[in-house]
Amino acid sequence: MPSPPSLVLIGPAAAGKTTVGSLAAPILGVPFVDIDDVGSAYYAEVGWSIDRLVRRTGQVGRLAAERDWEPARAHAVRRAVADHSGAVLALGAGHASYTDPQCLAAVRAALSRVPRVVLLLPSDDRATALTELRQRSRASKGTDWISSGHDFLAEWLDDEGLRSLATNTVLTAGRQPQESAEQVAALVSRAR
Repeated sequence: MPSPPSLVLIGPAAAGKTTVGSLAAPILGVPFVDIDDVGSAYYAEVGWSIDRLVRRTGQVGRLAAERDWEPARAHAVRRAVADHSGAVLALGAGHASYTDPQCLAAVRAALSRVPRVVLLLPSDDRATALTELRQRSRASKGTDWISSGHDFLAEWLDDEGLRSLATNTVLTAGRQPQESAEQVAALVSRAR
C-alpha cells in the first residue's frame, strides 16, 4: 500500500488551504496538490462532473445539489489520498464537510493514515472567523457563499465532522501566509 500524503489541509472556503499548502510543500520538499485541480477525473469515475453539479443546481437548487454531490466528493478524497503519496494535499471546503454520515466515515478512514490533517481557520472566535472568511471569499472568489438563504461558509465553519478530521488547528489571523506555512510544516516535521 502506498504511503499517504504527508499533510492534508482542510477548512472552510477562503481559509488559505491553497496558499498555505503551496508554500508549505517546498519547505517539506514534497509536491503540492489541490483537490480542486485534480478532482474532475475522480468525480468522473463515479458519474459526476462540475457540469452535472451545475445542471443539478438548476434543477433542485444549490443546497440539494451539494448534498447529492457528497458521495462523489468523498470518492475524490479517497482517490486523491491514495494517489498522492507524500504530498501536501489541500481539500476544498466541501471535500471535508459532509451531512451524510457514510461519506464522512469514508473520508475519515481515508485520512486516518495521514500523519497531519490541519484545519486552517483565521480565528477561534466564530464571528471574527466568519467575517474574515466572507471578506476573503468576496475578494478572491466573488461570492459570499450564501445561496437561497443558506450560508455555506457558516455551515463549513460550524461543522463538527470537519473539525473531527483534524489532528491540529492552525489559526492564521495576523500572520503572513509564509508564517502559517512554516508552522504547518513544523507540525509535519515533528510527526516524522
